[in-house]
Amino acid sequence: MPAAPPWHYRGFTDFAYLVDFNHPANDLFRSRSTASYVDEPELNMAGLFLDKDTSERSRWGMQFGIQGGKDSEGFGFSPTAPPLDGSKWLRHLGLANVSYVAPAGRGLTVQAGLFNSLIGYDSLYAKDNFDYTRSWGADFTPYLMFGVNCSYPLSPKLTGTVFVINGYLHLAHANNVPSLGGQLAYEATDRLNLKETLLYGPHQSDTALRLWRFFSDSIVERKGKPSTVAFEYQVGTEDVALPGDPRALWMAAQLPWHRALSDRWSVTVRPEFCWDRDGRWTGSPQLVKALTGTVEYRMPYRRTTTILRLEYRYDDSRGSGGGFFRGAELQPGIVALTPGQHLVIAALIWTFESPFHRQANYP
Repeated sequence: MPAAPPWHYRGFTDFAYLVDFNHPANDLFRSRSTASYVDEPELNMAGLFLDKDTSERSRWGMQFGIQGGKDSEGFGFSPTAPPLDGSKWLRHLGLANVSYVAPAGRGLTVQAGLFNSLIGYDSLYAKDNFDYTRSWGADFTPYLMFGVNCSYPLSPKLTGTVFVINGYLHLAHANNVPSLGGQLAYEATDRLNLKETLLYGPHQSDTALRLWRFFSDSIVERKGKPSTVAFEYQVGTEDVALPGDPRALWMAAQLPWHRALSDRWSVTVRPEFCWDRDGRWTGSPQLVKALTGTVEYRMPYRRTTTILRLEYRYDDSRGSGGGFFRGAELQPGIVALTPGQHLVIAALIWTFESPFHRQANYP
């Protein structure tokens, strides 16, 4: 068989209609950075990507992608830090990195630029997830990272990675001090995978070491036929530069369960919660509990796949800053809040990929 070409292209479009039973006047899903517009059809995301694989002939790799849509407007920013200079155009970069596999031991891979986050179970792109809407933990942790990472297979089952990035969220500019982190990924069996990722760095203008943010992301995933189940738990904490250095705390967890009913039909159920005790992640002190259910149908045709999803989710937000928008404006720019929110989502996602890229990802 001839060797697959190292260059691959791919792209997608993502349309959705989120029906909010609260029918807020501002058409917003409060406290969200993705799939945040309701009661009207939206192009939430579209993207074009070009990849170059590494091989024995060429140890250099590359990823580059551009994107647009409503979801590109809100992700990657922070409610407590100003946006990065140039973020209005940088948000349209989906990926922009180069990599090199050094001939050392089992192969040391160095990647620099804008790359997929090492934190989180959910992707920024709905097409890569089981559910259409992302979890609360995903929306307030990095979808992408800007910096350098180095990974090395410590054994056939264990891979270690260290990274240095510009900050907690790549489009926020809290300071000029980078954040540090590391990950251990363990393939216990062909079906069971475990990951532990730690991040440590400042997310405030005051960069004193006592104020640095510590974040942990733990994931256990069991893949099988026909079911996949995963558990993710996050905890983050930092002392805030206020009198007395009060400590802020974040916790989130999700338990997605996905089952393929046939080659084309599948269902997913995802219970989750997040607790932003002090409002440092979501912008408001709140405890959110949510349940999401999704039915999916896939239609592959040549180099394309059309994905249809029908989803229902219920969110409940309590606390001093909790709640979701409801009804008409009380006064200009102010919409009432209510603890609960029911959503019904219809989504149409269309993807295309070069034939060798499809063969590599879907054996």
